[in-house]
Amino acid sequence: MKYGYARVSTVSQDLESQLAALENQGCDVIYSEKFTGTKADRPKFKEVLSKLEEGDTLVVTKLDRFARSTVDAINTVKELFSRGVKVHVLNMGLVEDTPTGRLILTIMSGFAEFERDMIVERTQEGKAIAKQREDFREGRPNKYSKKQIQHALELLNDHSYKQVEDITGISKSTLIRAKKKLQAPSK
Repeated sequence: MKYGYARVSTVSQDLESQLAALENQGCDVIYSEKFTGTKADRPKFKEVLSKLEEGDTLVVTKLDRFARSTVDAINTVKELFSRGVKVHVLNMGLVEDTPTGRLILTIMSGFAEFERDMIVERTQEGKAIAKQREDFREGRPNKYSKKQIQHALELLNDHSYKQVEDITGISKSTLIRAKKKLQAPSK
């Protein structure tokens, strides 16, 4: 059997291109999940690993879709090899249980881990620079202007939260947070 595994790190990312690539490879069963690769507990990945038997092939689009680090990739592939399972990484080819195959796996895993570490480092650097700005705010930017929020809060004098939400499109939870913020004693 050919088992495919697709993963993206966040709910907002799209799995479609990975799923299409796995379908094109003729995978009999495809497991997919939206789960960060930094966590060891990826339920669908654990499930596909438990299904693999001797003679089966695990197909992934890229090495970093199933491995969190070089060590993780090497250990996972070694464990699969010991069970007689083949590993096909679409952007690398079939990973063979030979000295050359293991060397290529190690090098490619190292590059994947390096790439991930560089992304994290650049993100942290960007955030550190952004924090130096006076107007920096952690988290998502406000969807509504202060004027829109103020108008919605004024509507609460004569309307329910539900009515104000229907009129303005601003959610009840956003209105409650804004109201609390206004009522909080200033520092």
